[in-house]
Amino acid sequence: MIHKQLNQALEDIAEQLLQEAGHAVPEELAIVIEHPANDRHGEYSTNLAMKLVRVLKQNPLAIANEIKARLVSHPRLAGWFERIEVAAPGFVNLFIHWEHWIVNSHHQDAFRLDNDRKKVLIEHTSINPNKSAHIGHLRNSCIGDTLARMLKRMGHQVEVHNYIDDLGNQLADTVVGVLRTSVQQQHSRFGDFCWDVYAEINRKYRKQPELEQERANVLHHLELGHNNIAWLGMLVAEQMVREHLADMRQFGIDYDVLVWESSIVREGFWQEAFKRLQKTDLFRQESEGKLAGCWVLKQTAEEADDPAGQTEFQSDKVLVRSNGILTYTAKDIAYHMWKFGLLDKQFRYQPFGDGVWSTHAQGVEQDIGRADMLINVIDHRQEYPQQMVKQALQALGYDKQAAQLHHVSYGVVSLSQATAESLGVDTSDGRLSYPMSGRQGIGIKVADLVAHMEAVIEAKRSQHEGLDSRSIAAAAIRYYLLKFHLQTEVVFDLEQATEVSGNTGVYLMYSYARACSILEKARSLADTAMSDITAIAAYPASVGLTPQEYAVLKQLAYWPETLEEVVSSLAPNLLCTYLYELASLFNHFYTACQILKTDEGTQGFRLWLVGRYRDTMHDGLSILGLPAPNRM
Repeated sequence: MIHKQLNQALEDIAEQLLQEAGHAVPEELAIVIEHPANDRHGEYSTNLAMKLVRVLKQNPLAIANEIKARLVSHPRLAGWFERIEVAAPGFVNLFIHWEHWIVNSHHQDAFRLDNDRKKVLIEHTSINPNKSAHIGHLRNSCIGDTLARMLKRMGHQVEVHNYIDDLGNQLADTVVGVLRTSVQQQHSRFGDFCWDVYAEINRKYRKQPELEQERANVLHHLELGHNNIAWLGMLVAEQMVREHLADMRQFGIDYDVLVWESSIVREGFWQEAFKRLQKTDLFRQESEGKLAGCWVLKQTAEEADDPAGQTEFQSDKVLVRSNGILTYTAKDIAYHMWKFGLLDKQFRYQPFGDGVWSTHAQGVEQDIGRADMLINVIDHRQEYPQQMVKQALQALGYDKQAAQLHHVSYGVVSLSQATAESLGVDTSDGRLSYPMSGRQGIGIKVADLVAHMEAVIEAKRSQHEGLDSRSIAAAAIRYYLLKFHLQTEVVFDLEQATEVSGNTGVYLMYSYARACSILEKARSLADTAMSDITAIAAYPASVGLTPQEYAVLKQLAYWPETLEEVVSSLAPNLLCTYLYELASLFNHFYTACQILKTDEGTQGFRLWLVGRYRDTMHDGLSILGLPAPNRM
């Protein structure tokens, strides 16, 4: 990969220059490589010379010329750059040798990890099993599934888990609602019935607060298991999970393992974690004050000294309440110790359907868990509980594992004013966004959104070849939820989400299908014209590139480094941005340049360029979880 080789070459040169001048390499020296905005400055540029001025105390242009001289002869870069130039006040600009790149580019794009392959366990979705899934849940699932695809593409072994909280308040509320409310309207799915039941019982709580005692009673029976209430809760939860999995399957989202919270409690995972925590200085039972009788994870010295330590988020962390009931975080600590293979205990499993294993006391053993790296996809509101899990691992002496625990945080999905109003929300206060609320029954269910989007796609289609409208609809929704920066609150607008032009999944798929169509029309020509890679590689220098050809070629050259950045930063939105820019450049090229009706040499190069575009776009669409259709 050009970018990686260039970065390592610059690191070598920086170290050489500093050592020759009698200096150590400063820790804060970061190699910065950019893509110049102006094509006249090449495909890569670095300001390393200006970063070294303060230490070397030389003119930046002199340093830049020395860097250039060493780059020219550096073995890592042999053949990759046609020329290297220095520009004021001290930039080093590099121009790709396109003939060399074209001949060797297939080696660039096929890269995978060699020595740093890990077993990565990704937990995502984890919807409370008490009602139908909504679009906020879907954003989580799309992010998590895309991360799994990214890491598999890089060669990691990836295991996808879906944590099912079958002992939580939300399920208890739905069970109370089934028993104590009367919802008469017709529903096509059990989850939609539970959606209304959950909203109705929360309305009754507000009118009859004493009913909330029934929730506590149901929670107690759920934890005990093997009783009428526990069986009812299990039946509700299992049916809801099956509907959730069916919802996600429409988007190409699959799982390897379902981990039920009840399994963690009943298999004694917490007891083993509890024994180990008792041996640490940070975990103890309080004997006085408002936390008397509670087992708490104490503040670290750093937290205690932190001025922010007075906030509720820096207070002592309760893991076991005075009545013996575990907090969610306590169970999560035990669960994460199991994920890393730090507990002597293991789950047993039985099939749940469609290749998914589910924890079950009467199941069989499987080689599941024991990961090198953990990734939890949970919205930003759960940042502090995730920190508590990491702190518990550190308190137990598992610093290596704590460093490999990653929380992929993201912004929640809210509703635009227009969309909220269409759902009956009072928008008279004129806010720009309105939160979804399961307790109030406000939100857009995944199944409803897919049906609506399918109708929009069907109405806009002039042809019905290739993908069916439902598949296109699911892909469009998935891309819409992935293209935003992870920390962005997605203000969901139904009209905007159903657009099919511009930066949309439909636009990318149409662009890919166009490339396939061109190559299909020129199948016999393409096989002949594209077989002579030497002639194709010579084309840029011998004939010269149009601006449109050069723009596509340059974007294709950036694909390997873009994929590496996407994976290292765990940011699917960066991939969306790259693919949209690539598709836009390709469509400009298609409009401006004749491909089939031109001379043989030009035709061969342009068909090769279309083929390279198709292959790169196919790779990117696969990672995003979108179809790569030959026809639309």
